[in-house]
Amino acid sequence: MATEKKDHSKFFELGNRVSRSTIAVIDTVVQRGGFKGEELTTIGQLRDQAVQMVQMAEEFQSEAEA
Repeated sequence: MATEKKDHSKFFELGNRVSRSTIAVIDTVVQRGGFKGEELTTIGQLRDQAVQMVQMAEEFQSEAEA
C-alpha cells in the first residue's frame, strides 16, 4: 500500500506543476491577445480543468500530511 500512495503522490505533484504551468501560459497568452474570440470557450474550459487539478493536488497533499 505504501508504494501505491507514493506513486499517487508523484502523480499529484506532476499534475499540480503541469496545471500551474498551463494556467500561467493561458493567462499570459490572453493578456497578449493571442486567442480568437471563438477559441475562448475551449481555452476557458482548459484553464478551469487546470484549476480543478491544482485543487485536487492540494487536497491530496493536505490529506497526506494529516
